[in-house]
Amino acid sequence: MSVYLDQIAQLVELQKVDNVIFSVKTELREAPLELENLSQRFQALEGQRSKVVEKLEHLQEQQKRLAMDIDDDSARIKKSKSKLMQVENGREYHAMMREMDSMEKINHTREEERLALNEELQLQKDKLAELDLSHTGVKAELEVKQEGLQDKLEKANAKLVDLEGQRKTAIATIPQPVFMRYEFIRRHLEHPVIVSVKEGVCSGCNISIPPQSFIELQRGQQILSCPNCQRLVYWCEHFSAPEPEVKKIPQPLHD
Repeated sequence: MSVYLDQIAQLVELQKVDNVIFSVKTELREAPLELENLSQRFQALEGQRSKVVEKLEHLQEQQKRLAMDIDDDSARIKKSKSKLMQVENGREYHAMMREMDSMEKINHTREEERLALNEELQLQKDKLAELDLSHTGVKAELEVKQEGLQDKLEKANAKLVDLEGQRKTAIATIPQPVFMRYEFIRRHLEHPVIVSVKEGVCSGCNISIPPQSFIELQRGQQILSCPNCQRLVYWCEHFSAPEPEVKKIPQPLHD
């Protein structure tokens, strides 16, 4: 293997480790955010549920008052009908009939109001049942994630420590100037740092590199960057596998 291919293979090996580190750090960053988002969702459901419960209580109070009013009206109508039988003159009879008619209209209006109130009550009860279902599910999920978060973070941090050791081993095989170039790109550009080029297309940005650059890349004489995304690139055909393998204990190379 030429010095160029050896260096590319070493960089790809380093990239493998950095890929896992990137994944673990993403997990460490996103796990608390996921819990926070779930917590906010739970709080939102709590708020919605409280409003529905409050509305239900108000409607139930209205229902009680309305039932009492209807009962009172019915009692007055019944009492008036009883008195009507004892009326002796026409004027008093007609006056009582008008009063009863008015009371019956009011009673009828209240019955309609009760029907509408019962419909709204049922609607709010159905809404509460639906919210309770979501509320219970999110609460259970939140409790599980809260319990598992600390363990998840501890395992991820322990894995990072191990990966940093693997990274030091991988770095030890790479010439300093080449590694410094890799690190500069890693710190200033998007992950990953080194990617393959297949059929003239950079797999990092999925854009074709200029023909002359592709010819130089195929020659395999120096490490090149993609003119578009600035990542380090290598021609996939230089290796029998998509990602080159490196010896387990390679010796550092020098330019």
